[in-house]
Order: sequence, then structure tokens, then C-alpha cells
Amino acid sequence: MLEVNQVSKTYKKDKVALHNINLQLKPGIIGLLGPNGAGKSTFMRIAATISQPSEGNMTWDGIDISKRPDELRRTLGYLPQDFGVYPHLTPLEFLEYAAALKGIGGRNVIARILELLELLNLQEVRKRPIGSFSGGMRQRIGIAQALLNDPQLLIIDEPTVGLDPEERVRFRSLLTDLSGERVIIFSTHIVSDIEATADQIVMLSKGKLLTQADPEQLLRSIQSKVWSVVIQEQQLPEARAKWTISGTIRREDGLQLRIVSDLQPDAQATQLAPNLEDAYLYVRTTREGA
Repeated sequence: MLEVNQVSKTYKKDKVALHNINLQLKPGIIGLLGPNGAGKSTFMRIAATISQPSEGNMTWDGIDISKRPDELRRTLGYLPQDFGVYPHLTPLEFLEYAAALKGIGGRNVIARILELLELLNLQEVRKRPIGSFSGGMRQRIGIAQALLNDPQLLIIDEPTVGLDPEERVRFRSLLTDLSGERVIIFSTHIVSDIEATADQIVMLSKGKLLTQADPEQLLRSIQSKVWSVVIQEQQLPEARAKWTISGTIRREDGLQLRIVSDLQPDAQATQLAPNLEDAYLYVRTTREGA
């Protein structure tokens, strides 16, 4: 278990990146959701022992990772958002190099690398230069290096940025396959990626924790709070000023708006079944100022 106890992070000029975060993260996929600048990357860098909190601490199985980082690093896998590769190396060469940097040696290293390449469907391209790979293939190389030490804590920061829809679906399926007894923290601002994979959802905004809940809890919390209203296109600016709109669909008779509201927004409004995008917007609009 990763426990987060009163963690805050302040940078120069009094910029607060995290404010008084408290969490308990158990095995499974934890979706870390929030807009750009919410504090997600700062949180993950602290959890990966790369950065130190200004206040509070994080513990892994009761051990303060700021004071004894090596206890976690032995069982940590980390894929940062700005993960880079050496384009002229092959996957085999790059993963051998990554293993050496992690201090992983012995006769079983090559066997472990080949096992991961097969798991990630990279076996047939293991001798091709990584520079010729697609974005999705490079992300799989990143996952392979993060899994070299068979980590119990896997931290992945914005892994689907720049991927096409098909690659995103494959990546999400891979995360599901990797879950089980691991704690996987998966950061994104794309709600559909969280919806497809997460067992728990943690929402951050402006460095503050908005909520921690499972997807079913979030959906139950906005039952009867999602509405459909049809307006004319010229009414859209006024509608945006009045209502929280989670989606629009163009129809022959106008624009169908998907609105998140505690009260019926219009006499002609009809209720819709909620989704996580609705829940995310509702939590942000009702709790950001709290």
C-alpha cells in the first residue's frame, strides 16, 4: 500500500503544486485525473522518489520513501511523460542498457527482456532501430523498461498523449492485463482512458484533492443530474454561460446539449444516464472552490 499523509509541495515564488493531500492506494489501477496544472506530475514525481514533498510524507508498506527511497526503488517501475529513447538502439539493446542502469544483472536479464518483448508484442521488431517505431510502440518500450524489475508499484504519467485511438485502446488493454497485485498509478486528463481501466479514481485540481472514489460511486453520485436539451446554434454562447455542458451533438432540429445540473435546467429537458465525463465535470464545478 502507498499511503499519502498531508503531502504538500511548494516551489519558488510560493507556487503551490500540491496542498495537503491524503490518500491510501491499494493494489489495482488508480486513475489520477485532472486538468493540466492540477499537480498530477508533481504527485507522481514524489511517489517515484524523484522529488521531495515540502510537507508531509508518503510511505510504502509503512516505510517513509523520502527517508529510505531505496526500499521502494527496488520494487518501483516508472514511465514519465517525457520518456525518451535512443533512436539508433534496438529494443534489445535499449532494454539491456536500462537494466544496467537499474542495477539488474545476472544470467536471467536477457530472458526477462525477451519475456517482456513478447508480452508487449514487440518480439518481431526486437532488432529494429527504435527510431523507426510509432508512438504506441515507443510507449510499449517505455512500459517494458518500467517492468524490468517486476515492480509492485508502477507509475505511468500521461501515457496516451500523442497516441492515435487504436494505439490508446491497445495501451489501455495492456494496463488491465498488468494489474492484479500491483499498485498502478495512471495519470491522464483524458476521461475515457480512466473510464476504460481504473478501479479507483483520484481527482486533483489546482493542487488539491477533489475526490477519491471508484467509478460506480462517482456515477451513482450524479444520478438524475444529467440532462438533454435541444437549442438553436445561435443560443450556444448563452447556454454555455448558464449551464455546465459536457457534450454537444448536432441534429436537424438544432444542437443537443448534454448538461450536468442538480436541477432541471429547462422545462423541456429530459434526463440521461450519466457517464464519467459528466461526473468529472460535476465534481470540478462543485468542489474546486471548496
